[in-house]
Amino acid sequence: MVTVYVYNVRELCQAIHISEHSLVEIVEHGIVEPEGESISEWVFDTQALALVRKAVRLQRDLELDWSATALAISLLEQIDQLHTDNEYLKRRLKRLELTQIKLL
Repeated sequence: MVTVYVYNVRELCQAIHISEHSLVEIVEHGIVEPEGESISEWVFDTQALALVRKAVRLQRDLELDWSATALAISLLEQIDQLHTDNEYLKRRLKRLELTQIKLL
């Protein structure tokens, strides 16, 4: 059984040491998407917590605005996906090469 932790706005802001206003900006820029219709209903899972933490670190360390931070996060996610795809294709190619060797 997998335990899923959720954080409301106050808990997430306290955990990451950001203001509610900053969290609203992060959500407005599409960096994370909370569950819930209004800010009082918003909840975030641990994956969102990690993503907000990463966004805040990028924004502070590189002195980016939230639009640039959202772009940087998107590009980093694309790079991660490309690495994953590349590893998968390498494994498939290796299996194909081994199959061809066995056929010879």
